[in-house]
Amino acid sequence: MIFNTTYTNEDFLVHSKELLGKPFSLLNKIKMKGIGSGRFMIAEVSEKLKTTKKQFSELHYGNIEMRPKGILVHFTNRLERFSWCIPYHKLVIYNASFFSIHAEGSFIKFKKNKNYTENKKFIDKMIDYKNEYLNLDYYDSPLFK
Repeated sequence: MIFNTTYTNEDFLVHSKELLGKPFSLLNKIKMKGIGSGRFMIAEVSEKLKTTKKQFSELHYGNIEMRPKGILVHFTNRLERFSWCIPYHKLVIYNASFFSIHAEGSFIKFKKNKNYTENKKFIDKMIDYKNEYLNLDYYDSPLFK
C-alpha cells in the first residue's frame, strides 16, 4: 500500500501498524544498530508507483525503514513524500545491475553507486531479518549447499 506521508496521515498510521507492526522501540533500535537505511538514488519505478506520484522528477531519492513484520520504502517527488508498506511475505529483492525491491506487481530500482555501497550492511541486515521472521533457515540445510 502506498500513502502520501507529506503530512500526518491517520490512514497510514493505522495501516502501517496493521501490516508491519509497531515501530521498533528505542532500545531495540540501539540493539539492532539502526533500523533505517541511508539515502538511495532511484533509477526507475513501476507504472503503479508513477501514477501515485503523478510527475517523477529527474533526481529522486528513497530510503528503507525496517519494521517487525515488513519494511517501509520512503521516496519523494518534488515536495511530497510517499511511503510504500511491504510485508516481508510479499517482499522480493533482486540484486543485479540494479538493486530492486518488488511487491504486489510494483517495483523500485535503485542505482548501484556510492549510496548503495554505504547501505550494503543495512541490506544484509534487512535480508537476514526477513529470513528470520519468515523462518527460512531451511535454506541453510545441507540439501541446498
